[in-house]
Amino acid sequence: MNDKRFYPIGIAGQPWGAAEVAAWRRRATRQRSYADDVLRAVEPLRQAFDVAEYGALDNDDGHFPLLAIRSRPWNDALPILVVTGGVHGYETSGVLGALQFVAEHGLAQAGRANLLVVPCVSPWSYERVQRWNRDAQDPNRNFRDGSPVPEAAALVALLAPLRGRVLMHIDLHETTDSDESEFRPALAARDGEAFVPDTVPDGFYLVDDVYCPQPAFQRAVIDAVARVTHIAPADANGQIIGTPLQSPGVISFAVAKRHLCAAITGARFSTTTEVYPDSPRTTPQACVLAQVTAVRAAISHALAHA
Repeated sequence: MNDKRFYPIGIAGQPWGAAEVAAWRRRATRQRSYADDVLRAVEPLRQAFDVAEYGALDNDDGHFPLLAIRSRPWNDALPILVVTGGVHGYETSGVLGALQFVAEHGLAQAGRANLLVVPCVSPWSYERVQRWNRDAQDPNRNFRDGSPVPEAAALVALLAPLRGRVLMHIDLHETTDSDESEFRPALAARDGEAFVPDTVPDGFYLVDDVYCPQPAFQRAVIDAVARVTHIAPADANGQIIGTPLQSPGVISFAVAKRHLCAAITGARFSTTTEVYPDSPRTTPQACVLAQVTAVRAAISHALAHA
């Protein structure tokens, strides 16, 4: 059933124009600091890793350098492992999980693989705890050549030279109650569509590529994460977010066709994580640990089966 409530920007049934996007942007106030939370956390990592600025976002809200953390030294003969976080700025555990993984476990790959970590793809959105960028665009439907979304275009350009050479790519996401209270209603209003309420999966799950499935890889990650937080169950229809399960805690999307981040490297092993920090059964800290655990398990399985 369609929800008759309407988002407070725009006219029901009419897609947004520039005025509505500007009104939405005014609502997206700054709530935290990318410089304090991310750039400051990256600084001590420079002692053991190369940190490169692969682009920057410059707008009326400030200057946001886009950083990639790389193994030192980089050895072209070794497998490449990619970790991305913060594609959606409000998904905090992905950003913090990527940073914590590098700080605590990044050097474990030395001599075995090259590590490339982008902890926060969307810094403007991170500061405003938003899913979209400042132009009301979703980066995670726009990772493609010629992307109109600057956050996505910069990451595509960074990873393009590695395409086809990456062994493993894990993209760290989370789902919060605000998906139903804010982000999906805003999406419906932006696109001039009716909002159809749904439920937020309670727990951790993964998204595999339906056209290039790696069920054993997904299973290895789920089994590891199940030791630190609960796995999302299927709903009454046997689905998670309207999608049938590949296996418990795993669903499959057309990841590449939807231009999602996990597909842009063409990695042999790839997955997207989702965790639910608003669950009464967990904590935000446990969700960060779940992301770190997922990265470690993904790397372990990929290297064991390279």
